[in-house]
Amino acid sequence: MRSTGGGRPVRPGPCARATPPPPATLRGDVPSSAAERSADVLVVGAGPAGATAARHLAAAGVDVLVLEKTSFPREKVCGDGLTPRAVRELLALGLDLSPEAGWVRNKGLRIIGGGMRVELPWPELASFPDHGLVRTRLDMDHLLVEHARAAGARVQERTSVTGAVVDEATGRVVGVRAHPVDERGRRAGEDVEHRARVVLAADGVSARLALSVGLARREDRPMGVAVRTYYRSPRHDDDWMESWLELWDGEPGRSRLLPGYGWVFGVGDGTSNVGLGVLNSSSAYGKVDYRDLLRRWTATMPADWQFDEEHREGPVRGAALPMGFNRTPHHHAGMLLLGDAGGMVNPFNGEGIAYAMESARIAADVAVQALGRPDAASRLRALDAYPAAVRSAWGGYFTLGAVFVKMIGHPAVMEAATRHGLPRPVVMRLVVKLLANLTDPRGGDALDRVVNGLQRLAPAA
Repeated sequence: MRSTGGGRPVRPGPCARATPPPPATLRGDVPSSAAERSADVLVVGAGPAGATAARHLAAAGVDVLVLEKTSFPREKVCGDGLTPRAVRELLALGLDLSPEAGWVRNKGLRIIGGGMRVELPWPELASFPDHGLVRTRLDMDHLLVEHARAAGARVQERTSVTGAVVDEATGRVVGVRAHPVDERGRRAGEDVEHRARVVLAADGVSARLALSVGLARREDRPMGVAVRTYYRSPRHDDDWMESWLELWDGEPGRSRLLPGYGWVFGVGDGTSNVGLGVLNSSSAYGKVDYRDLLRRWTATMPADWQFDEEHREGPVRGAALPMGFNRTPHHHAGMLLLGDAGGMVNPFNGEGIAYAMESARIAADVAVQALGRPDAASRLRALDAYPAAVRSAWGGYFTLGAVFVKMIGHPAVMEAATRHGLPRPVVMRLVVKLLANLTDPRGGDALDRVVNGLQRLAPAA
C-alpha cells in the first residue's frame, strides 16, 4: 500500500489505477519573466472550480494560468459523492466516466430515518443523466488538473496567493500577489505579481482573494460544517448513496435532533466514506464536538460494517460549507468568484462540486466573451453577465434552501418531516428532485413543474 499525505492508504483498485502520474512541471518554481507570470485569464485555485474553468478556457484557445497552493495528488474534505448534476458537468468536460476509468456508479439515494429505509432512484430526465458517481477527491481533483493541462492550461502548484493586485487609477483587479511554498505550506520565496485581463477566484471556502478586496461573508446566509473519514468496510461497493436524516447530539430521546444528515458512500476500493454535516440554524451549531458526534453515530451501526476505530483509515477531517451565495457580489472589478469562494454550496444537501463546476463553465464562457471586447471598460460590462447568470440559475432555488435550513433548525419540524414524509413515495420523489436540484426546466412531469414553480416564485438570493 502507498500512503497519501493525509495518512489514508490507497489500495489497488479502480480509483488507485486511474490516478494520473505526477506532473512533469516543477512545483513551486517562480516564473522568471513577466511574460511567464501573465496570462489572458488568471485562475486562483485548482480544485473542481478552478480546474474546470481552466479546461474550458484552454480548450477555447485562451492563455490561462492557474495558481494552486498545494501539490497534487492531495486530500480534500468531501463526501466524494457526485449527484447527476455533477455528472453532467464531468461529461461536458469530455471525461471518460466508465468504471474502467476509475469511476464508481450509483443508482440513487437511500434515505434512512424514523425507523424507515427508502431507496429512491435518480430521476430520469432530459437535462441530467440518471446516475451518480463516487470518486475520492484525491483522485478526482488530480484528474481534473491533468485534464486542464492536457488542453494547454499552465498550472503552477505550491504557489500561495496572498491578495489581489488592484490598479490604483481604475480600481480594477489586474492580478494577484503570490509566493512559492514548500511541501508543508511554508513560505519558500519572495512575493511576485501575476497579471491578467480577467481573474477568477476559485480559492475555496477561505476566499482569501475576495477578502483582500473587502468582500466579507454574508451573515444572513446559511452556513454548515462537515466532518468525514474512511473505513475499511464490506460496504465499499454499495451502489446507493446513503443519507441518514437523524443526528442526535446525545442519546436519542434525551437530546436534540440536529439539522443535518449523515452519509455513507461506498468508494469501491475497499473503503467507505462516512461523514456528517450540520447546519447553523441550530443552537447547537459550533458547540458540538463533531468528531465525537461522528464516532457516536457510527457506534450505533452494525458491527460487521466495520465503522470503528480499528478499521478507520486516516484522520477525521472537517471543513466549512459556505451556502446560498453567502459571499457577493460575484463580479468585482474584473474578478469573478467561483464555487465555494462565492458561497455556492447547495443549502438543501451540502453539495458543492456540481455548483463549483457549473459556475466554472459559466465563468469561462463569460470570460471568453469579455476577452473579445476591445477595451477594459467593455470587458467589465461583459463580465457583469456572470453574476446575472448564476443568479438566474440558482437564485430562487438558494432562497428556498435558506428557508429550508431555518425550518429544519426546529427539531419538531425535522421529526415530523421524517415521520410523515418517508412513508409516502410521491412525497419522497419530490424531495429528491428538490434536494438535489434535479428537474427538467421545460416540460417534465408534475413534480418538475412544482419544483420549478417554487423556484420562480422565490425571490432570487
